[in-house]
Amino acid sequence: MENKRRRVPALAPEERRAALIDATIPLLHEHGLDVSTRQIARAAGVAEGTIFGVFETKTSLVVCSVIKALDPQLTLDALAAIDRSQPLRERLIRAAELIHARFAENAQLMTAARKLLLTGDATGQMLANRQSLQAALTDVITEGADQLRRPPAAVASLLLLFCGANTYGPFGDPDNFSGEETVSLLLDGLLRRGTQ
Repeated sequence: MENKRRRVPALAPEERRAALIDATIPLLHEHGLDVSTRQIARAAGVAEGTIFGVFETKTSLVVCSVIKALDPQLTLDALAAIDRSQPLRERLIRAAELIHARFAENAQLMTAARKLLLTGDATGQMLANRQSLQAALTDVITEGADQLRRPPAAVASLLLLFCGANTYGPFGDPDNFSGEETVSLLLDGLLRRGTQ
């Protein structure tokens, strides 16, 4: 039996654009920037030339796909759902777990994003995503901030910095830094209690 490629019905340009982006995202996770337009077309169920009827270049499709894949809304919603009546340490542990998971899931896409020349709207969107994450994390920390030496925004920034370096940096070790360990490092430091 011949394996025929499934063709999708004709779509309006914006729907076709969205379908191509949705088909590209999993391929970027799997292949990074080495994904081909042939692979994208096959995944989307369209002819390869269809891509260029909607996107000027493969790079423009990849940039749009990376931006959509890195949309922080699911993480923002999860951060907003953290029970603010929990103790600060428990809230921070949950927040650290969410941030670690987001960074780990998107590590290959972040590498791809860094390799792309993101200009204009793309750079602005990436900056807006980072600011949204920091604001949501700051909100998690605000209740109980009187226990901290630094303002909530600074603590949020440090947590994001550590999670990012641990995921993307050359000395990162995400398997050994759970949310609890990360928060302990942030709140308690490295000295054993009772030592000078």
